[in-house]
Amino acid sequence: MSGEFASVRYIVDDVDAAIAFYAGQLGFDVVMHPAPPFAILQRSALRLLLSAPSGQGGGGQVTEAGRPEPGGWNRISLIVEDLDAEIERLRGAGVAFRTDRIQGVGGAQVLVADPAGNLVELFQPQ
Repeated sequence: MSGEFASVRYIVDDVDAAIAFYAGQLGFDVVMHPAPPFAILQRSALRLLLSAPSGQGGGGQVTEAGRPEPGGWNRISLIVEDLDAEIERLRGAGVAFRTDRIQGVGGAQVLVADPAGNLVELFQPQ
């Protein structure tokens, strides 16, 4: 995956139904669908990461912060080269974290919150 993309993740109830909608109705291409609760779609320079709540890790993982639900866990996802170094740097800067580092289907991630509480996912692909 290229680090040139900023991606949007949507929590969905059914990844297959979401793929059918975005690919069938809105012209997205399926980049990958490696597991039932996760897919990456793309349209031009926009990558759409689809995750269903599950116990399989990744963007839909239930954490100590709660169970992801559509609408409440949407966030910008930024690809980083070294997630552990970014976590250390941001913790040192006093940034608020919503989750600890999570290893998922396609890589590792952490959620940080902006000053208003909006989420930003930092993602390191495998």
